[in-house]
Amino acid sequence: MAGMVYAVVPVLSVVLTGLFAGLFFAFSIAVMPGLGRAGDRSMVEAMQGINVAILNPFFAVVFIGAPVVLLGQTVLHWAAGHTSSAWWAGAALALLVLVLVVTFAVNVPRNNALDRAGSAERLADPAAVRGDFEAVWVRWNHLRTLASAAALLCTALAVTTG
Repeated sequence: MAGMVYAVVPVLSVVLTGLFAGLFFAFSIAVMPGLGRAGDRSMVEAMQGINVAILNPFFAVVFIGAPVVLLGQTVLHWAAGHTSSAWWAGAALALLVLVLVVTFAVNVPRNNALDRAGSAERLADPAAVRGDFEAVWVRWNHLRTLASAAALLCTALAVTTG
């Protein structure tokens, strides 16, 4: 049983961290540039819809699961005396924690403000609502993308080093 845990946890950490990084990467290279080409009202409406749609069990498993599994991987490597792997897994965990902090300090409050603005079709000034949201949200999402991609690299190094 212990052997299976030592085999499954590192693989699961790579998969979940990859999905975690891929989510932010997709927003950076496709979703937000695509919405950037839309009109103000359409962009606000689409982003409000995304904010609702993303809160689902699959997202929760990745968003919460990746850091939890990385914590487990760090502990397992440390307990087995694989200090190099433990350090890489710990670095990956620290990077994902940074992403979580940015998410809850910057991106989620912007999402909430966008939702509080009301229905996109009833906005008096959709350009102002968009202006308060988009540039800062995108800038910080790029940071989340870079940090989570670095976490994926660290996770892979944790699995491949001894």
